[in-house]
Amino acid sequence: IPKKLVTTVSGCADDALAGLVACNPGLRLLQGHRVVLRDDLPAIRGRVALLSGGGSGHEPAHAGYVGKGMLTGVVAGAVFASPSVGSVLAAIRAVAQAGAAGILLIVKNYTGDRLNFGMALERARAEGADVRMVVVGDDCAFATPGKAGRRGICGTVLIHKVAGALAEAGASLDEIVKKVTAAAKAMGTLGLSLSPCSIPGSKPSFQLAEDEMELGLGIHGEAGVRRMKVLPADKAVETMLQHMTDPSNASHLSLTPGSSVVLVVNNLGGLSCLELGIVAGAAVRCLESRGIRIARALVGSFMTALEMAGVSLTLMLVDEELVRLIDAKTTAVAWPNVPAGPATTRREEVPAPTEAPRKPQDETGTAGPGTARVERVLERVCSTLLDMQDKLNELDRGAGDGDCGHTHARAAQAIRAWMRSRPPPAAPTQLLSSLADVLLEQMGGSSGVLYGLFLTAAAQSLRGRSDTPAWADAMDAGIEAMQRYGGAAPGDRTMLDSLWAAAQALHSLRSPGADPLRVLAAAVQSAEAAAEATRNMEAGAGRASYIRSSRLEQPDPGAVAVAAVLGAVLE
Repeated sequence: IPKKLVTTVSGCADDALAGLVACNPGLRLLQGHRVVLRDDLPAIRGRVALLSGGGSGHEPAHAGYVGKGMLTGVVAGAVFASPSVGSVLAAIRAVAQAGAAGILLIVKNYTGDRLNFGMALERARAEGADVRMVVVGDDCAFATPGKAGRRGICGTVLIHKVAGALAEAGASLDEIVKKVTAAAKAMGTLGLSLSPCSIPGSKPSFQLAEDEMELGLGIHGEAGVRRMKVLPADKAVETMLQHMTDPSNASHLSLTPGSSVVLVVNNLGGLSCLELGIVAGAAVRCLESRGIRIARALVGSFMTALEMAGVSLTLMLVDEELVRLIDAKTTAVAWPNVPAGPATTRREEVPAPTEAPRKPQDETGTAGPGTARVERVLERVCSTLLDMQDKLNELDRGAGDGDCGHTHARAAQAIRAWMRSRPPPAAPTQLLSSLADVLLEQMGGSSGVLYGLFLTAAAQSLRGRSDTPAWADAMDAGIEAMQRYGGAAPGDRTMLDSLWAAAQALHSLRSPGADPLRVLAAAVQSAEAAAEATRNMEAGAGRASYIRSSRLEQPDPGAVAVAAVLGAVLE
């Protein structure tokens, strides 16, 4: 396990934020959350507030971009992990209570970030907040991006800057959303690395031979699209720009001679500044040779992947207005003092002096008749999940990080603790809403948010209804909510496959004279069959979709867990 200069592995994300805030009088931590806010929150009254965030390990992103003229606040997760829904919601409430005239969430395109920020957005809207979300996906790595879409990487920092300058100038939420969405579409980023990275306390994410480099890798140490022999810097940059602008690559950026761009040469964390300067010069030369005008060039560490010895190149097509927004002043500590002028290798040299100069001087319920029945069902669900913890972990090792069983066991323990603390409500709407809260708070992982989304939407659908068909509608509503933020569809080898199969069977509840128990039994059978069928599917969403050998021999652990839960409910 590589050495790290940390105080404790578990506290490293908090300690890094505490260090940043300690050294910067313009920043404040939000009590009880891993949230950094501007010190001068009253100054945003009547202006649009901008919130972003994501996992730690990408420093100076995202907290380094908090300040006047950039972000109002950021929400940080643990290393390479999405922040919690509760913390995102707390940040939204903090800026809303400061009088913000609308709030924009700028989110990198990862399932966990979309889910957590999306869930918080829905809750904030329910509280009356005017919140919008822009999802940035600037990765040019994949020639045919999968269901998950293009990853959000270093280009997101330029979106922070453009949005921040607009907000500072008093632009409306609609105007900011429109302009940053257009800017994000005219932008592309590609990474290249000589080494992997390692989360504190863990081994490196992948291995590279001494003579190899990896093209198109992500900012969490995910492997890229091509592994090749180490190239000289100029050839490596040419390869990167060729891939980024290749029209046969579905995620390419169209560059035509005469275009103006902002170039970001980003250190992925462990490249020497000497190498970074060499890459920057090669990028400017290569772009100039294609007839591209580099209106501005930013060189430094903007969005890293811990100690990864690599670089990413970001290009954003710009007009005069975008250049003005990039040039606008900001107090954000990680935004560089960018010279207001173009980058070029054709600068006239200072003539050599004819004579040597002289040497100078030396950031409640109460128990009712239905309560006992609810407790019996929930206890069966908890026992089932705890009994299959090892099985789910084993299934997850091939496709994910091997923690699906732990995650579901955490949910079971949380539900048991909740039932011990108070009698669960028997009314379906209250019961499902309460369970959603428990899982969102305690379960963790994307599963926790997905179950939370499902139960929250199903509870809303059941409100004021007691007819049998209402349960079919609730199931459909829950699935629709999961799809909206999770991005998966039936057939993508996820937990959704089991739920969707059960939902189709539950549609029979809408037929007059349907026998509910028989329909439920059919739904469980359908879910079990669907879970088994995921064995032969290719992963189209979730973490497994990033794995090259997506044809996995085992059924999806999430789908197996859902089928087991449904079976336990019916028993």
